[in-house]
Amino acid sequence: MKAEMAGTIRDLIRQANAVLVGAGSGMSSAAGYNHYHHNAVFETYFHDFEEVYGIRNLFQGFYYVYSKPEQEWGFYSRYIRFMEEAPAGQPYRDLYAILKEKEYFILTTNCDIQIPKVFPENRICQFQGDFRYFQCSQPCHDKLYESHDLVTSMLDNMNGLEVPAEWIPRCPECGWKMVPWVQDNTFLQGEMWKSAYQRYEDFIRKYQDKKLLLLELGVGDMTPSVIKLPFWDMTAKFPDTFLVTVNLAKASAPEHLKGKSLMLCEDLSRFLQEIK
Repeated sequence: MKAEMAGTIRDLIRQANAVLVGAGSGMSSAAGYNHYHHNAVFETYFHDFEEVYGIRNLFQGFYYVYSKPEQEWGFYSRYIRFMEEAPAGQPYRDLYAILKEKEYFILTTNCDIQIPKVFPENRICQFQGDFRYFQCSQPCHDKLYESHDLVTSMLDNMNGLEVPAEWIPRCPECGWKMVPWVQDNTFLQGEMWKSAYQRYEDFIRKYQDKKLLLLELGVGDMTPSVIKLPFWDMTAKFPDTFLVTVNLAKASAPEHLKGKSLMLCEDLSRFLQEIK
């Protein structure tokens, strides 16, 4: 990125009354945690699952149709512990350095625990959940359960790549198996989710008539209704809102947002270092 453009972005941040960040999977990919492609991290930590099941990446491993729950939870427990122990990536730390003196909020589709390692919980909305928690798979009640101790028990008692049936987490209310609290057809949009989303909406209401900067970072086309489309809508409707979209492969915005937006095809790790 040219020095002039980096200066422009820094000025936009400095002049804004508030910054709303939309963070997608490209942020974690820039940090070295690519959940969608085969890479060295996967080979290091999950090569045995690749050898047995032919799984090629973390996303595929999570949604793979295993023949029994013991195999499924073998991958889940290893995957969750990997995310727990993975250090906060440099792009996230750089983003915090950029925002720490500003009024800001982060909406994210990421569930991989990277953002909560760096940012306070009251400034984030994890729209698609968080692997630090389990829920009932029905769900029969509105409660989330911390996953750490349950994952430790599963890993301590694993038989090869499988978790014995008696160690698979069960709902304490109804006895059905639990599942990670991440987006699927049984995802619990209960009190914790609603509270976070309310904080997001409150932030927008507070700054919609002020100088609001929208930073869309590493957002693809998988779930456009969460970040991309609402950000376009806010840019069009709010009088003093400006949108900056940064993505390695593709950065775009509608023609009618010309003059109120910048689209940059940049490596996010380098981009954040340069505007810090």
